[in-house]
Amino acid sequence: MSVVRADVFVSGGGLAGLAAAAAFGQAGFSVLLADPAPPPAPDAATRDLRSTAFLGPSRDLLDRIGLWDTLAPHAVRLDALRIVDTEGWPPEIRETRLFEPAELGAETFGWNLPNALTRHHMMDALARMPEVEIAWGTGFRGLLTRTGEARVTLTDGRVVAARLAVAADGRDSPLREAAGITATTRRYGQRAFAFTATHPVPHAGISTEVYNQGGAFTTVPVQDIDGVPASAIVWMNDGRRAADLAALDDAEFAQEMTDRACGILGPMERASPMGQWPVITRTADCLTAERVALVAESAHVLPPIGAQGLNTSLNDIALLAGLAADDPDALGTPGQLDAYARRRHADIAVRAQVIDLYNRVCRSGQPPIQALRRAGLRLVHDTPLRGRIMQAGLGGR
Repeated sequence: MSVVRADVFVSGGGLAGLAAAAAFGQAGFSVLLADPAPPPAPDAATRDLRSTAFLGPSRDLLDRIGLWDTLAPHAVRLDALRIVDTEGWPPEIRETRLFEPAELGAETFGWNLPNALTRHHMMDALARMPEVEIAWGTGFRGLLTRTGEARVTLTDGRVVAARLAVAADGRDSPLREAAGITATTRRYGQRAFAFTATHPVPHAGISTEVYNQGGAFTTVPVQDIDGVPASAIVWMNDGRRAADLAALDDAEFAQEMTDRACGILGPMERASPMGQWPVITRTADCLTAERVALVAESAHVLPPIGAQGLNTSLNDIALLAGLAADDPDALGTPGQLDAYARRRHADIAVRAQVIDLYNRVCRSGQPPIQALRRAGLRLVHDTPLRGRIMQAGLGGR
């Protein structure tokens, strides 16, 4: 048995895990990250066109860990948010409201970046950090914690002795389960599609959420594809409707997508492979255990509304790494982990509750609920509540 020592062990090599490794490495801690998948293929950044919107606090974290200057040239600004409420099929527009960042004194709501490109640049940055080792193709096998350290067994036979083990290994986190932390799940019977689409009408930096029965249809600006305007699409549907859509041929799917978007960007065509997953809300019943901290989807899974998923995850990482940097000697101790859990629990709980309610209202096809939805949109946009709600959605409290 080979024992390897590190200050921090990170389970999971997705965007959140890589960000966690970079944040701790930049703070001077030794880090070992393990992920059972092989490293991404060299051409992944050109094949995978899916993207994520980064809000202000997430951009600040990327800047602190030395990544933003590299990523900024590839980012597309989100200069406005348009909410469109519809009903019927084909959908008919009933209400439209535009939210602009200038109302908050901000230059933009956020920046949209391709996932694969972001991951590629994160990996490049980590390769230049002598404090960080990444073990691709190596999975988590077991956990034993003591007062002073966590001992993590890996599938390559090594045992990592770390002062802190960070679970960034997804919604079905094996490290969370090994730590004995349970999670509460709410299901909606919905599935979400994620892909990139082209369209003839320029997006003008406007992200649009179109509501109709089944959930939100969201367009997020991305860079042009071969000179043609393009947007990232997240499309939620009830399960049966999602299955019917997934069975359509390309031309039929394009027409359904164009109709669902009410033609606001003109005829749309899918330009990338499509991912899909069940829409749930899942929150860990606690965020820490002895020498273990949960971040990202191991701690919370939210419906894909308002760019809250990864941004909430990066808020976890920023706080956890920040607490460690402020008091390195206390890394992984009960006091530091309690401070992390206390400060993140309320924010996660409130966001989960609000997005859960919002999703339930926005997916309904019942006329009274649809009328309530439109009234709520007018209330949010047309009253002084607008600024506070916009600020909360951008990562504030």
